[in-house]
Amino acid sequence: MSLAAATLSTQRESLLEIDPGLGELLPPDRRRAAFAGLRVDVRRVSRGPVDLARLEAASAVNIGLLVVEGVLLREVVLGDDVSAELLGPGDVVRPWTLDPAGCLVDPEVRWSVLSEVLEAALLDRRFAVELAGYPEVNVALIDRVNGRAVRLATSQAISQVNRVDRRLLALFRHLAERWGRMTPDGVLLPLRLSHGMLGALVGARRPTISAALGGLTRSGVLVRRTDGSWLLRGDAAEALRAAAVPRVEPRRPLLVPPGSATVGA
Repeated sequence: MSLAAATLSTQRESLLEIDPGLGELLPPDRRRAAFAGLRVDVRRVSRGPVDLARLEAASAVNIGLLVVEGVLLREVVLGDDVSAELLGPGDVVRPWTLDPAGCLVDPEVRWSVLSEVLEAALLDRRFAVELAGYPEVNVALIDRVNGRAVRLATSQAISQVNRVDRRLLALFRHLAERWGRMTPDGVLLPLRLSHGMLGALVGARRPTISAALGGLTRSGVLVRRTDGSWLLRGDAAEALRAAAVPRVEPRRPLLVPPGSATVGA
């Protein structure tokens, strides 16, 4: 399914209305001007695989795609191994490259929408012209790209931890910093993450993941709820509660429907 074919609707909206955090460096008067002047096409894409080939063939002048709502899975396939990345509100994805040359290691990249609907703003050439008058917003966008790079580096470090149960606990804490919700019982992670997907996120095979999850659930540190979401309890939850990490709040629940992942359950 291509992005164009999967698009449910397109509407040009105010960038700062759909993502107010991008205007935090603007003084009030310039924020009001940017609210009216910076507008983007918002694409709504249904759940399932997404083929970005058509976008990749578009003009490299386009800045990229800003995820507004939903969950996007990026899988990098190298031989029999799969590495995964979860993207959500606030992330910037750039399918275009200025260097068309291939590389010696040429993995396959797969994209899938895991939520019922993904909303993404197309930061196109028209938006780039408007953005020139608001360097503060440009700085905020670059900061989003940098934040994604930091999370990827953290994920790489997690995959190097010497025990899979410790990798999983670190991963759940890492994901909960962004998507977690505080509850009286612990930190709720409203994502259905299959054993196969967890393996791709931490660099382990599915049977090893299942065994490690069994130990964590028996100890009470992790609880898998009947709706498929996860509850992080104990010291890990208390550390997250104390940190009170700010995050982008979605307008819809992020819970991933069962069977939506391309990685096995």
